Amino acid sequence: MTLKLNLDTPSEMQDRVRAAARDRRLALGLTQSDLATRSGVPLATLKVFEQKGKISLTGLLAIADALDAIAGFGTLFPAVEATRLDDLDKPTTRQRARNCRSS
Repeated sequence: MTLKLNLDTPSEMQDRVRAAARDRRLALGLTQSDLATRSGVPLATLKVFEQKGKISLTGLLAIADALDAIAGFGTLFPAVEATRLDDLDKPTTRQRARNCRSS
């Protein structure tokens, strides 16, 4: 059984990320227009992100990079740790997900 340590819903996390990006932009003294230029994200897209939290992953990464905050994305999906000693002895092999085809 895996224990969920984060109690935020995806919607709440989306709002936290949106607010944190906006706060960082303001702390750096950047206007929305400045950030749009630095990141390459259209100004209209940036405005929607700051208001509603909606943006593509590519846009989010570009904004994070422009705000010098991209390093946190490297730990977004941590590796699964072994839970038994037997798991440490097993060689790691690539696995593919099953392809579900509907007929």
